[in-house]
Amino acid sequence: MGGNLITNYAEAVAMIIFAIGFSDLLLHKNLIKKIIGLNIMDTAVYLFLALKGYIRGRVAPIITDGVTSAEKYINPIPSGLVLTGIVVSVSVTALMLALTIRLYARYHTLDLDEISRLLKKEGM
Repeated sequence: MGGNLITNYAEAVAMIIFAIGFSDLLLHKNLIKKIIGLNIMDTAVYLFLALKGYIRGRVAPIITDGVTSAEKYINPIPSGLVLTGIVVSVSVTALMLALTIRLYARYHTLDLDEISRLLKKEGM
């Protein structure tokens, strides 16, 4: 068991980072802190995907020196998924922050429980 953890320490770090983000998302009532927790979780997933796509001893799939053997190159799909995920994550974060600004302008608080209480008071 210890050998596997030492061999896969980077994956374990990615899982720990994900757990930190998940606990931040669950335990905090502040909307900004929840958004930060979601971004930490995203980062952990991107790290994990990048680690799984890397193969030690191989290089990026750019043909140099006439080498066309697939065994010499890494798979570019995980890298493409990570880049696509980062773009989507930035867009989702921007949308969440815009909605948080609108909520703050209306209710003058970022506390999710307080916003829920004010919504019930309004009858929504």
